[in-house]
Amino acid sequence: MLAFVSGCASYGIVQNKPINDTDIALPYSLKTWANSKKAEDFIFILAFSGGGTRAAAMAYGVMQELRDTSIDMDGQQERLLDRVTHISSVSGGSFTAAYYGLYGDKIFDAFESEFLRKDVEGALTKSLFRPIHWFTRKGRTERAIDYYNEILFHDATFADMMQPNRPMIIINASDLAYGVRFSFIQDYFNLLCSDLRFFPVARAVAASSAVPVVFNPVVIENYAGCSALQWNPQIIELAKQNRELFDTLKGLKSYSNKESRKYIHFVDGGITDNMGLRAMTDVVTISGGPGAMINKMQRKIPRRVVLLSVNASTEHNSDMDKATLQPSMLDAMNAVTDVQLHRYNAATVDKVKEDLDIWTEQMSTPEHPLTTYFIQVSFEETPQLELKLFLNKIPTSFSITDEQVDSLISSARNLLRADPEFQRLLSDIAGP
Repeated sequence: MLAFVSGCASYGIVQNKPINDTDIALPYSLKTWANSKKAEDFIFILAFSGGGTRAAAMAYGVMQELRDTSIDMDGQQERLLDRVTHISSVSGGSFTAAYYGLYGDKIFDAFESEFLRKDVEGALTKSLFRPIHWFTRKGRTERAIDYYNEILFHDATFADMMQPNRPMIIINASDLAYGVRFSFIQDYFNLLCSDLRFFPVARAVAASSAVPVVFNPVVIENYAGCSALQWNPQIIELAKQNRELFDTLKGLKSYSNKESRKYIHFVDGGITDNMGLRAMTDVVTISGGPGAMINKMQRKIPRRVVLLSVNASTEHNSDMDKATLQPSMLDAMNAVTDVQLHRYNAATVDKVKEDLDIWTEQMSTPEHPLTTYFIQVSFEETPQLELKLFLNKIPTSFSITDEQVDSLISSARNLLRADPEFQRLLSDIAGP
């Protein structure tokens, strides 16, 4: 069955271009993005998790609530949504992030009909049974990219994502061979000697959501000929004491081996970071810490840093313990995956909290105190038991019912509004 679903042997289509040093004045990089904005005392990062349409709908509900939350900044009323500076996303959450990055407020008019309430999974499955596709080497991922372009992205590239008054969208995937978290920003594409501006957004989103076996990896060529990246000596020393950082640097350094790593295969970002949080802490850590990163970008230290995590993972409720019947292979695989995912998510949250505390201490001074906020929106905080059970039964797929979409959107809004850390942020902005 898997052989049939996968189809004939397929080859990834390479669509990334090499860097032309004479034409890289405005890359889709963290520094260029920062320099294009006026200096602010407010950094506001959203992190959208994986979880198929369930994750996309939950992220959308949070964005609705931020749109409808008004704040007073310097005597002027603003939407809190307009203060978001970055969105980091994986898998299902990447659809919402990329759509907003490209189209802005159009998301509130069209995203539900164009994606959330569309049977995307059914459309992709149906394409498998078209006879014209039986004898091609075009894999399921390439057909998914065509479909995402048709309904959502319309051949847009990352150059189209460089919009004024929009947050920087950081779409994340996983390097299948080395297990490296990889972000679709020029800072990472420099390792591949490739120019991200011309890379299709639909292809990045497909990579971020390409569940192995079900989808083929998205293939990107690792070009030679550009200047080698100089790694921060301080980070190299720190990596000797930190196994996770050591493995991350080892994986990123492997891209310099242009012969053995000629083509990189990217799959679902949820494999290495299902919450979109570690990708952000990686960037800061590899830069030498928050202070070094801010200095490199020639920015001032902010007074507030907000990290809002939208976590669409569900609790696994299995019936296997009600009888002596042995669980099926699929049930066993799902149970193992869910246990691993929840433990890794919990470790991620603990690490992010620890990092925020360290960064706050490092950057705060009596004259310029830094306040951080870590806001979490997840099903675990749902107070109504019946609703919580309903939300946890929504599958990780790209086809859910209208009732499920409605519940996800309204629940995300309510959970954010009731979150104590979110209320603390609003109170601090309002002042005494």
